Amino acid sequence: MAHAAPTALGRQHRRTADTAHHPGKSAYARPLLAGLVYGVWAAFIERQMGPVNAGNVLYGILCGAIFAGIMFALARIGSRMRREVHAAAYGAFLGIAVGYLHSLTDASVLRSTVIGLAVGVGVGLVAFYRYYTHED
Repeated sequence: MAHAAPTALGRQHRRTADTAHHPGKSAYARPLLAGLVYGVWAAFIERQMGPVNAGNVLYGILCGAIFAGIMFALARIGSRMRREVHAAAYGAFLGIAVGYLHSLTDASVLRSTVIGLAVGVGVGLVAFYRYYTHED
């Protein structure tokens, strides 16, 4: 039964304090990977079946960097937000991102807005459910 013994509070508190100031590798890898995918997707849509040029590559890098930066910021400050605001922030962010990608396809503004709203509401509801069920 020695394996079930509780640890000292000081050591447990130090461990959580260290992880709060030093995020793990996945805290950087997930936003970077998502930003890379988003940037490639945006550059591919912007290219519109023409040749790849420096403008398309720069556009993809810029879109990916902005997406990754916002996603990283949401991940860092999200734990300090209330669950409703946190879920709404992720819903709004991904709704705007998907609506913008859809607008690059020369679709109407109304259609891009509807698709962005649908994605944003869906992501917001799923995020709220996840934060509500995994509450500390």
